[in-house]
Amino acid sequence: MLTSKFKPPEDVFGDLFEALHKSGIYKDGKVISDAEPKQFVIEILTAYEKEKKKNSFDLKAFFEEHFILPSISDSQFKTDLTKTASEHIKSLWPVLKRNTSEQTEGSSLIQLPYPYIVPGGRFNEIYYWDSYFTMLGLFLQNEWEVIEQMIKNFAWLIDQIGFIPNGNRTYFLGRSQPPFFSLMIELLASEKGDDIFITYKDQLQKEYDFWMMGSESVSENDGPKNHVVKIGSHIVNRYFDKFQSARGEMYQDDLELLERSGRKEKDLFVNVRAACESGWDFSSRWFSDFNSLENIRCSDIVPLDLNCLLYHLENSLAKANLIQGNTKIANEFIEKGKARKKFIQTYLWKEEKGAFFDYLIKEKKQSTSINLSASFPLFFELCTQEQADSTASFLKQHLERPGGFVTTPIHSGQQWDAPNGWAPLQWITIKGLLNYGHVDYANEMAQRWIALNESVYKESGKFVEKYNVEDLSLSAAGGEYPVQDGFGWSNGVYLALKHLSSHKD
Repeated sequence: MLTSKFKPPEDVFGDLFEALHKSGIYKDGKVISDAEPKQFVIEILTAYEKEKKKNSFDLKAFFEEHFILPSISDSQFKTDLTKTASEHIKSLWPVLKRNTSEQTEGSSLIQLPYPYIVPGGRFNEIYYWDSYFTMLGLFLQNEWEVIEQMIKNFAWLIDQIGFIPNGNRTYFLGRSQPPFFSLMIELLASEKGDDIFITYKDQLQKEYDFWMMGSESVSENDGPKNHVVKIGSHIVNRYFDKFQSARGEMYQDDLELLERSGRKEKDLFVNVRAACESGWDFSSRWFSDFNSLENIRCSDIVPLDLNCLLYHLENSLAKANLIQGNTKIANEFIEKGKARKKFIQTYLWKEEKGAFFDYLIKEKKQSTSINLSASFPLFFELCTQEQADSTASFLKQHLERPGGFVTTPIHSGQQWDAPNGWAPLQWITIKGLLNYGHVDYANEMAQRWIALNESVYKESGKFVEKYNVEDLSLSAAGGEYPVQDGFGWSNGVYLALKHLSSHKD
């Protein structure tokens, strides 16, 4: 298995890794952890042990002598503003495409067997949940070969590792991301037929087994086990990372957070890493005070969106087995899906607020965090018409903004909070509204997002990772790194919303 063959950079380079991250040479620790060794690891470490003892030793010079720093390949791309936004995106796919090559010893990059699309900017690897939304755009521009290659890469990762990691980096081998693999299969099947469900049935099952690991022995009294939690008679899921140390890609940031927080190392880092698995890294949604990263508690929450996604996976496995004639197994997954839907209806719906909320495991009650995950039950058609109508009003009251939907109304300084809006959540929310007949509202919000994307493109020549939906004259901000351009999922959702609203360039 890859997990035994591939080690994260902190394990490979030890003292050198730590010295580099603690030095402050590079503000973004990912630059260090993504650098490619120019020599065999033993040669670099031997040279380091020798050189560091000299009074004239220069760590930065040593690093740049022995490693190739990651480059932002799309930084050299020159935008042709005579092109429409859609044409611009089409011209970007080759720039964002990565081809496979031989594995480099000591590199954090796990080489994949097929080409793939990266998000862009500092993100030079495939990302799990990003890829689904990127595929929405590839779909509309007939890039079927690329979509299938990316799905094959994810299937390969499942077979090799047992799950799809956050991205194809060795420092991501403790966690996954929101499980969109079944939606990717559904997308591919829409073009190639339902036999695709049979082609990838084994990987769908392995994906499910990863998320449900420990379900046979989890109990309410003993608390969560891996990703599973028992609430009443229901076994449901949370975000989790099997590693409980500082992240390899943001090592120094995590050590500084640990010092500020005064918390125990494992308690803090399992929650930081769980939030990274959620994709919402970071958001007030995960903070006990809704304001401070120091108070993060993501692993103590049963998230609404994750359980909606796993409902889809259960129903996809039911469909795959039904197509293959495995009626008994299909019915078992149908029942699992029904049980999860009952949990969502029973424990996550708050009648007096008229919306769905996350569940706090230790407190045994709903969270009060207002956030855009409330739209997931609409996207997956898990709620009644009345609940959908109420949710639409809730979104309008709390999360509607001039440029689209804001992720939360809290201004915490974190990137998954106000004033930022994110492409994947616009898609989930707008499609969810359409599912329940809120056509005018969905179209209005789609047009706001499209207009914002086009305005930023016209101004900067770029599609970016996130957008300021509150003040349309300002860029998005907050988080651990600057706003990135490229950008896979923004490209995909823009094209999908343009198609959905029948708006032509």
